[in-house]
Amino acid sequence: MEGYLSIREAAEKWGVSERRVNQYCTEGRIPGAQRFGTSWVIPISAEKPGDPRKKKTTSFSLEQQKQPELFQGFMPLMCTAFQPGTCMKTIEKMPNQIQKEIALTEYYYFSGQAEKAMQKAELYLTHPEVPYRFSSCLIYAYACLSVGQISHALYALNEINKTLEEGKQQASHVLAIESFVATASAVLLHLPLPEKIPPLEKFLPLLPSGLRAFAMYVLAHYLYLKEEYGYSAGIVEATLSMGGNAYPIPAIYLHLVAVMDYMSLRNREKAEFHMLEAWKTACPDNLIEGLGEHHGLLGGMLEAVIKPNWPEDFKRIIDITYRFSSGWRRVHNPITGHDVADDLTTTEFAVAMLNARGWTHQEIAKHMNISVNTVKSHLTQVKKKLNVKNRKELEKYMLL
Repeated sequence: MEGYLSIREAAEKWGVSERRVNQYCTEGRIPGAQRFGTSWVIPISAEKPGDPRKKKTTSFSLEQQKQPELFQGFMPLMCTAFQPGTCMKTIEKMPNQIQKEIALTEYYYFSGQAEKAMQKAELYLTHPEVPYRFSSCLIYAYACLSVGQISHALYALNEINKTLEEGKQQASHVLAIESFVATASAVLLHLPLPEKIPPLEKFLPLLPSGLRAFAMYVLAHYLYLKEEYGYSAGIVEATLSMGGNAYPIPAIYLHLVAVMDYMSLRNREKAEFHMLEAWKTACPDNLIEGLGEHHGLLGGMLEAVIKPNWPEDFKRIIDITYRFSSGWRRVHNPITGHDVADDLTTTEFAVAMLNARGWTHQEIAKHMNISVNTVKSHLTQVKKKLNVKNRKELEKYMLL
């Protein structure tokens, strides 16, 4: 993961004044520089800008000039910063009608309205402009998982791959979006990573800020799957502190993977903090899809934190969980050969997940606000449904 320099640190590195570095940033002469508040942060790998009077143009600067051609319009809602509670107003203010339509499609998906998202995305699957076609195919694929249309989901993902294959000769930012889509799809479905994915530092700086924040979530999720919980949590904390919070959709997903990390590290206090932050970001605009998608990985945190205070919202989230997880398993299990449990209730799954991770009955009961006898009853049902006898046998049915 690439780090960043402050204005002062960059000035010392390049032997110029802080004022000059600030000017470079303002003029857009430092690729990857980002404004946070009244200052800037600069990628460690960034080079001191050359004399603008010289006509020499590097291949990187040419690629940067081409970048908006691909990214303008790709997942416009995800890539837009807005205050929670202003999502629909943000969509209405977008510069052209097609961006508004794609952003509305995103909204339908991330608010748990899979049928509407699928129907609207289908209208743009063959759109002549690549960013809109990519966006529609990606949303369509995941919406189809939630409504049980697995063949349609695989078709949409295949259309993305075909388009990318045809456009590989354009520039490296095409490879960047290919890497993002391929990696995100594999990680979110818990599938093996595609071969020949370039190093993160090669494509991350080419992504726009909102998409970059979501890419950091994908990286953190990948590290979680590798059981590198501390590293994953560190990436989340750094991304959020450096501006990721400005983009509500990526921020929700970042907070959720932090919950997963801290529950795995048995730091319930930090897990609860991130659960509430995810909820505070999602609730004002009803962006609850991510909470439902991640239920099985959150270690009962939805039951412990959301259910007691927002019971009706909790029911809607669990409905999303059942729908998405059913489609998710129909792709994940055949490809990986894993047997992730598909006939447990969400509460049974949460209890079983914690039990498989080594939590005692008493710890599970306290965490989920239920009695020890209820925990034992749930585990009895789990073992009966899965035909297992002990914790070790249970592990292969969990997302461990």
